[in-house]
Amino acid sequence: MMQFIDLAAQYKHLKTKIDKRIQDVLNHGHYIMGPEVQELEEKLAEYVGVKHAITCANGTDALTLTMMVLDIKLGDAVFCPTFTFFATAEVVAYEGATPVFVDSDEATFNICPADLEKRIQATISEGKLTPKAIIAVDLFGLPANYPEIQKIADKYNLKLVEDAAQGFGGSINGKCAGSFGDIATTSFFPAKPLGCYGDGGAIFTNNDEYAELLKSYRVHGKGSDKYDNVRIGMNSRLDTIQAAILLEKLAEFPTELINRNKAADNYKKTLAGKYKTPQVPKGYISSWAQYTVVSADRDADIVNYKAQGVPTMVYYCKCMHQQTAFEMLDYQEGDFPVAEKLARSVFSLPMHSYMD
Repeated sequence: MMQFIDLAAQYKHLKTKIDKRIQDVLNHGHYIMGPEVQELEEKLAEYVGVKHAITCANGTDALTLTMMVLDIKLGDAVFCPTFTFFATAEVVAYEGATPVFVDSDEATFNICPADLEKRIQATISEGKLTPKAIIAVDLFGLPANYPEIQKIADKYNLKLVEDAAQGFGGSINGKCAGSFGDIATTSFFPAKPLGCYGDGGAIFTNNDEYAELLKSYRVHGKGSDKYDNVRIGMNSRLDTIQAAILLEKLAEFPTELINRNKAADNYKKTLAGKYKTPQVPKGYISSWAQYTVVSADRDADIVNYKAQGVPTMVYYCKCMHQQTAFEMLDYQEGDFPVAEKLARSVFSLPMHSYMD
C-alpha cells in the first residue's frame, strides 16, 4: 500500500543521524529547553531569514502566543480565511475576539485580497468590532499573496500574521515563508513539510519586543526566572528530543524540497488534463504540504484511487463559517462561494520527498 506521507522512508534515510541526536539528549539529560532547542532556534531564524525564532509546544500554541503578543481581545476583529484548519480561527475566539472570515482565491486556494478588503470595510462601517489583525494562511504549501495583503494591512493599520504551518519552505521572490508580516508561526506536526515525531511549533519575527514577550509568555509569563512571574502566560516549550530530531531534518530539508517540487511537476504533467491542478504564481515556490486538485466528481475519484491502492485525503470538507462552534456568527450558505465550492470538490494525493 502506498503511503500518503512516508515518514518511515524519511526516517530510514536519516536513521543514523537522528538516532545519534536522540542518544546525545539521553546522555546529557536536559529534556526540556536543552541545548538543542537553542541551536534549532538559531538555525530556523537563519533559514527563514529573520532575527528571532522562538520555539513552542505546537502550532496552535504558536498562534495563541502571537495573539497574546498582539494583545488581541474581546471586541477585536481578526480577519482570516474560512477555508483553513480550525486552529487558525480557534485561537482568535480563545482570546475573546471575533474571527471575521474571508473567501478564497479560486486559483491559489489562499485568502482572497479583494474579498479581504471588502470584509474589512464592512466591519468598519458596521462599527461593532475593532479591526485589529489579519491571519493569512499558506495553504497546502503555497505562501499567500503577501505583497497585496501587506498593502491592505498598512492601509487599514492592521497587524499581519503569517500562518506558515503548511508553507514552511515556500517563498515569494526568494523571501521565505515565515518572514512575512509582523509575526509568523509554524507547526512541526509530523505531517507538515518540516515535521518532528510529536508536537512542536515556532514563531518568527524581526521585532525584538515581540521576541522578548514570546520568551516570557511561553514559560508562564516569567520575568528574570521561572519563579518571577511578571504576566499571565502559558506552558508551551519544545522538548529537547523533538528539537534534536528537527535539527537533522532541517539539514536535509532543502534537498527534500527539490524532491517535492519534482513530484509536483510530475503530477501536473500527468493530471493537468483530468483535474484543475494547483497554480503557483510567477516568483512563488510551494513547499507542497499537500498536492490538492479540484475534481468534478470527488467521491468517484477517491473510490477509484482507493481501488488502485492510492490513499487520498480531503482538506477541508467544511469551512470555518460552517462549523458548529461558529454558529453564533450567523454566516449563511453562499456567503463564501469560492471556499464552499473548494470544500465540496478538492482532494489531496500522496506527497512527500521520498516518492519514486
